Amino acid sequence: MELKYFRNTTVSILAGLLIFVVPGAGSAASLAGNKGDIRFHPTLSGNPKSDCTKAYNAYVAASGHSAYATTPYMRVTSIYIICGAHLNAQSQKAAEDLAMKSCKATRAHYKVTTGGACEIAASK
Repeated sequence: MELKYFRNTTVSILAGLLIFVVPGAGSAASLAGNKGDIRFHPTLSGNPKSDCTKAYNAYVAASGHSAYATTPYMRVTSIYIICGAHLNAQSQKAAEDLAMKSCKATRAHYKVTTGGACEIAASK
């Protein structure tokens, strides 16, 4: 979860000119609180201390391009959920790639063979 902060040092006269020429160019909407493009609703334990619940809540709260990846929950075969997230990436595609990489690395670390492959559950 890498956070980057940017500071705008544009001269105020130039910024005022840009606002008149291109309305909305200086005001990027924050994605904080937005669930983004939901491909499927991830199964969460309901326990706020669960790592995957924390990761999903951080994804929703993130103000930039972010993604949440998880293994799908199948009641018959799954006894666990593995997840990964990446917050505030340069683009939605980059966030998805890095969230998948995180989920796959966790799955490989625990050497699990059941439960399905990692999938992007939501991204923004």
